[in-house]
Amino acid sequence: MRIDKFMSDTGILSRKEAALAAKRGELLLDGEKIPSVSLHIDPEKQTITYRGTPIVYRAFTYIMLNKPAGYVSATDDKNLPYVTELLPEAERRQGLFPAGRLDRDTVGLMILTNDGALSHYLLSPKHHVEKKYRFEAEKPLSADAEVRFAEGMKIDGYVCKSAGLCLNPDRLGGVITLTEGKYHQIKRMLEALDNKITFLERITFGGIQLDETLPRGGFRYLTDEEVTLLKNNQI
Repeated sequence: MRIDKFMSDTGILSRKEAALAAKRGELLLDGEKIPSVSLHIDPEKQTITYRGTPIVYRAFTYIMLNKPAGYVSATDDKNLPYVTELLPEAERRQGLFPAGRLDRDTVGLMILTNDGALSHYLLSPKHHVEKKYRFEAEKPLSADAEVRFAEGMKIDGYVCKSAGLCLNPDRLGGVITLTEGKYHQIKRMLEALDNKITFLERITFGGIQLDETLPRGGFRYLTDEEVTLLKNNQI
């Protein structure tokens, strides 16, 4: 891999910026000045430092974001802020995109990655990646709500896959478990019960739990263990 591509892939410097940094002596290869950023390196065996800091190379990036309300996860709405705007410039340069959507007013766990193959697999309707949501409703849910969720609720002519519903004692909220992701699915399921969602937060995705120490709008890189959990959904 060329040095300038290495730096571009990390999101730290563009190729042009990498060339300028090398000329200024800010970019080193194994502690030595770099004659040209077109030089090919092995990121697994050689070390690039920028201004004295070693640069860790990742073939793919996996980020957990605690999405706040008001942000969209699709680029087809130009009137609202996009979730990647919450990331610093270095992360935005890595070509990250959400592995699945959350509605504008839904908050909580989002996985951002540039691993297109894994994202495609996780979102494919052929597979059943489990997702859990904490919710609050406008009024107590009906006595048959759990049974209707488990049997597969019919919404707009479509029969949903069996879903889990664990209600709080007041029946005004709880946790919903889905293995599919139809458009506004939870909202429509509650409407089918003559009710409305007043709050919705995704708390797990593919076995990964939302880090409760992350503030709304905050992010962090997934741990190696979390990346393994995510990839285990392909097995």
